[in-house]
This record gives sequence, C-alpha cells and structure tokens, in this order.
Amino acid sequence: MSNTLLAERRDNVIEQLSAGYAGDAFEVEELERRLALAHAARTPTELDALVTDLAPGTAMVATSTALVPARRMNVMLGSIEREGPWVVPSHLAARVVWGNLVLDLREAQLGPGITTIDVRCTMGNVEIIVPPAVAVDVDVSSLLANVEERTEPAARSGVRVQIVGRVRFGNLEVSTRGCGESKRDVRRRKRWERRALRRRMRERAMLREWY
Repeated sequence: MSNTLLAERRDNVIEQLSAGYAGDAFEVEELERRLALAHAARTPTELDALVTDLAPGTAMVATSTALVPARRMNVMLGSIEREGPWVVPSHLAARVVWGNLVLDLREAQLGPGITTIDVRCTMGNVEIIVPPAVAVDVDVSSLLANVEERTEPAARSGVRVQIVGRVRFGNLEVSTRGCGESKRDVRRRKRWERRALRRRMRERAMLREWY
C-alpha cells in the first residue's frame, strides 16, 4: 500500500477510535494507547486490528446547529452550539473529542431539582452558560486542562445544575450570564456593581462620622 493510502487509512482509524471514545466504548487511557499504536502502525493489518471491536459506522461528526439526541451529545472533529429555547433532560451526557460544544441554558427549560451534565472532553472545548436564577455545582477532574468557573450565587429557586465528568487536554468554561448578555457585558456589569458597592460603603462611613 502506498504511503498516501496508508495515511488515509490511519486517519480513518483515528477517527473511529475518537468516535468510540465519545460513545463510551473505552476510557481515555485506552484511547491514548490505541492512538499511539495507530501512529506507529506500518501496515493496514495493524491499523484494522485497533478497531475490530468497534461497531461499523461508529464515527459521528457534528456540525454547528446540528440536531442531536435528547440525552446525549457527541462532538468529534466538529462543533455543536445549543442555544435558544430547548428542553434539557435531567441527565445529559456530553462527549467531545477534538471539537467544540456550547450549551446555553439561559432560555432552556430546566426541570425542578437537579439537572446533571456529564462532560467527557478530550482535546476539545466546552462552554456552559447558565442564567442567574440557577445554582451551579462543578465537580470535574482535569488533566493538563483548564477548568474555569465564573458563576454567581443564585436565589433559592429549587433549580440546580450539576456539572460532573473530566477534561483532558482541553478547556471547560462555566459562567453565569443574563439573557442576551455577552462576556463583555458581564465585565461591565461587574465593574458597575463594584463601584456601586464602594459608593455605598463610603456613604455609610460618612453617615457614621456625622452621627
């Protein structure tokens, strides 16, 4: 087999392995082991042996605005952005491999109690945006990854989002934003709130001095 055909077969096998990991066929350690063998393989037989236990057509490439199953979102070598009005299941599994996923919950319908989002991200990016009225718990492990939580205390609304899972060689950002509010808007609002707080503190100090 020519080098070009072997390279194409290698890319196809790597795609199948990534999709298999996204579909929970094996853990990240097994993914890393098979990827190393795929890069070291010199014959088609060696490559085929790495995916014999995976179902045909495992690969699933998502594009932005793609419709996905209600309880699982798989992203591989692509991107999904879920925003606007949508119904969030009580347990949502998000699998991202070499891709990007945005879950905007600001206009979404969340059920009472706890909504769990299980994130498994490898060499990808996940952004989760929650509205101010929703409490958030983040319990995610990371390996050579960046996990940022920029949430705000929420009123006791009885609605809570719990984010669990793991991120490896990727990024997870969880933030609180109002409907239609951008990241820049949040920074401006925070600055205004800090200034207003300092002003109130100065006014109280002046009142104490007068009385």
